[in-house]
Amino acid sequence: MQIRLFFFFFLLNILAVYAQNPSPKREFRAVWIATVINIDFPTSKNMSTEAQQKQFRDILNEHEKSGMNAVMVQIRPTADAFYESEKELWSEWLTGQAGTAPNPYYDPLEFMIREAHRRGMEFHAWLNPYRAYYGGQQAPMHPEHLVLQKPDWFVKYGTQTVFNPGLPEVRHHINEVVQDIVKRYDIDGIHFDDYFYPYQIKGVEFEDEKTFKKYAGGFQDKADWRRNNVNVLIETLHEQIKKNKPHVKFGVSPFGVWRNADVDSLGSATKATLACYDNVYADVRLWLAKGWIDYVSPQIYFNIGHKLVDYEKTALWWANNCFGKHLYIGQAPYRLDKLDSVWTKSEIPKQIVMNRQNPNILGSIYFSSKSLTKNYGNLQDSLRKKFYRYPALVPKMAWKDNISPNQPQNLEVYQVPKGMILMWEAPEKASDNEIASYYVVYRFDENEEINIENTSKILAIHREKKHIFVDKSAISGKNYAYAITAVDRLHNESTPISVRVIKKQENISVEDNISDWGEFLRLFLKLYFKHLED
Repeated sequence: MQIRLFFFFFLLNILAVYAQNPSPKREFRAVWIATVINIDFPTSKNMSTEAQQKQFRDILNEHEKSGMNAVMVQIRPTADAFYESEKELWSEWLTGQAGTAPNPYYDPLEFMIREAHRRGMEFHAWLNPYRAYYGGQQAPMHPEHLVLQKPDWFVKYGTQTVFNPGLPEVRHHINEVVQDIVKRYDIDGIHFDDYFYPYQIKGVEFEDEKTFKKYAGGFQDKADWRRNNVNVLIETLHEQIKKNKPHVKFGVSPFGVWRNADVDSLGSATKATLACYDNVYADVRLWLAKGWIDYVSPQIYFNIGHKLVDYEKTALWWANNCFGKHLYIGQAPYRLDKLDSVWTKSEIPKQIVMNRQNPNILGSIYFSSKSLTKNYGNLQDSLRKKFYRYPALVPKMAWKDNISPNQPQNLEVYQVPKGMILMWEAPEKASDNEIASYYVVYRFDENEEINIENTSKILAIHREKKHIFVDKSAISGKNYAYAITAVDRLHNESTPISVRVIKKQENISVEDNISDWGEFLRLFLKLYFKHLED
């Protein structure tokens, strides 16, 4: 009897906690939008400018409905560009012909960033650092392609042509490409995937022996030298991004296994047939320890209980080896295209639950966009109805910025016939001279405690320049308490300013008569122009 009572009250306690915090207040929720071979966007090389823009808006609209707060968009799949560049050619995946700009002209990167920000999403520019030509799937090479202009920079490996990471001039070029994007575009992050040195082909040697002899620099072991080549690039990028735009994040999405424990005591309890340290020469653990990257998103595209790479053990290893930087797990909804006894509808939901139980796992990135928009395994439904039902703020990066904005000023709430109008003034600049980037609007019952950690109380994330919000869902005649916080570019949140709405004689009447509507219109116009000036 006592045992039953214990479990009963234990369950009640869990339900009470869930009711107060139905989902994390801060959680990175992102998707990869792949452009190579037209995987996600644009889905055809022959789309018009208008059709491209409509498709991208539609993609973002779907992910907004699913609660996403970031997108990782592939803007440089094969040493090419989804933006105006003097360093590399327009991508053939964009216009059907390498080197050909969109017609009518627009800058896709500028457009995509603006559309993402309008929806409250971070925009991370996803680049493939070393891949130059996707043999067998690309049109004949453009005569001005870098591979033809600078043939000594490249190595042919299998069907691909890749940059030679051992060359200083290659590292210089890649850094210039990245910094050009950082300087000219309002991105939130630079993002690399898992393609560093190419994945090894059995029996095929990567031809960099001459480069090794010329630039060995004291290294006796070629594998150590190759890792150092990538290390130098990553460290340089980190330093230059921080110098040019300190708020821009730098993250990497490696293969899910760094090293196996049977070859390195620091490795994971896995038996993967390849590892990013040994096979693509990416020492991601070192980059995290050195602080050269701000986040890591390992592609753990395996199921819970996998015999060689168990999802739970692998995720736990990364959680224990992220050195205080952000960890977002790379999830694999593409595997739900064809359900089987392993990849069932419940697999990724179970992984999300598992992730949320570890304080070092701060979110997920899903590969790829179409897997969600096509609702493989009903995962999109699960996100909308359960896991991402309530909004979440992007996790803070204290090492980049830990100063919160000042509190918004002069919050006023007015009852109107069909809802409530909230008006406020922007706060003064914070001590680091940062301004508010957006606002979070919370709504509570009249006598309810103001608790901004309860995500079910987030009414809206407001990014409009005008500091006016209309709560159309407010029930006529019901009293509420509202709170608003200011949030800066790196998601530091201010203390809330709040007001409890009590119906008083001086408030605007909800009765529909010309006198009250005239008073409302006068007041609204006065305050509208007042706040427009802020």
